[in-house]
Amino acid sequence: RRELLTEQLCAKGPYSLSPIVYSNDDIENIDKITQSRKSLSDLVQPPEKKRHISEASKEEDKHENHQEVLEHVEQHGTVYKDSSTFLKGTQSANPHNDYCQHFVDTNQRPQNFIRDVGLVDRFEEYPKLKELMRLKDELIQKTNVPPVYLQCDLETFDLNSLNCKFDVILVEPPLEEYHKQGISQERPWPWEEIMRLEIDTVAAQRGFIFLWAGTSDGVDYGRQCLRKWGYRRCEDINWIKTNINTTGHSKIGHEKALFQRTKEHCLMGIRGTVRRSTDGDFIHANVDLDVIISDEAEYGSTDKPEEIFTVIEHFCLGRRRLHIFGNDNTIRPGWLTIGPKLTNSNYNSELYNSLFNKMPNGYITGCTADIENLRPKSPPPKNKQDGSTPSASSSR
Repeated sequence: RRELLTEQLCAKGPYSLSPIVYSNDDIENIDKITQSRKSLSDLVQPPEKKRHISEASKEEDKHENHQEVLEHVEQHGTVYKDSSTFLKGTQSANPHNDYCQHFVDTNQRPQNFIRDVGLVDRFEEYPKLKELMRLKDELIQKTNVPPVYLQCDLETFDLNSLNCKFDVILVEPPLEEYHKQGISQERPWPWEEIMRLEIDTVAAQRGFIFLWAGTSDGVDYGRQCLRKWGYRRCEDINWIKTNINTTGHSKIGHEKALFQRTKEHCLMGIRGTVRRSTDGDFIHANVDLDVIISDEAEYGSTDKPEEIFTVIEHFCLGRRRLHIFGNDNTIRPGWLTIGPKLTNSNYNSELYNSLFNKMPNGYITGCTADIENLRPKSPPPKNKQDGSTPSASSSR
């Protein structure tokens, strides 16, 4: 009957006759009657029958979806339900072990799955290194001066007025790239202004500098700063940022970046003559790594990992340590912290210098016999006068 009416009335299909046969008012009345009958049947039907009807409807929906998928496959080709097809040629055909693909799917960075990255668990399988770290931390805590800090405007402050020469200087400037990313709201410092800081006036004859240079062009500008201040670049410490606590697609963009940048560089410079093999009273090399793996700070914070302080203290035995562009959160025993973000000051140059003049070599922490036996050592240089080569026993 519907087919005959469709041909006679020129309708689009057997189930599109209602707009032609009925008026709009009739259609509204039919819909109301249908809804009332449906609600009445729901009240009358027992729960078991309702359950069977719902299961039957689910099966019908499932069948209809399956039919739609088949039609889509016929028209457009294969439908992919997972990433296994695209893993051919990757390092692993198992998607559970392919951390790059896992990052694409979940935004969990591959470095999130590196084990034993913390200072507590890092040396569990190396008892000698673990004991070395414990002994060095005890000696550092014993020889540290109390926390000293000075609130100052570094744009106008004369660093030479500190009246002290420092063995280690850590510079943590508010870079322009932090401001462009929306991380920092304080006034950014262009590299030209950073370069004008008179770091060389407070640098000891032999010493080290650590400069946070960001992620992009700061590496090149940072090297220029080191040369301007009288340092030679010797290492590049990388902070690999995890996002274990901040999973979710990053909304922070980097200018001219083709990839998501998840690291920052800390350039290390050396001043004067310091040799690993002969200056064991001033440096202990090969104790720590040049990679720091830790979670990035929450959005709006430019704080760096606390481990950078540990790396510096383990490496350089000098006790005169200066942190430029510090804040209240970075005040630390053994360090003089200066910067505009500090809220208080307790620095007195005469009192501070007196802490290092109690003995001839009071500016270094010293070393114990146990630390000397446990720490990694570089072989001494060959004797150029007689051309002799040191024996295996003397190389340690």
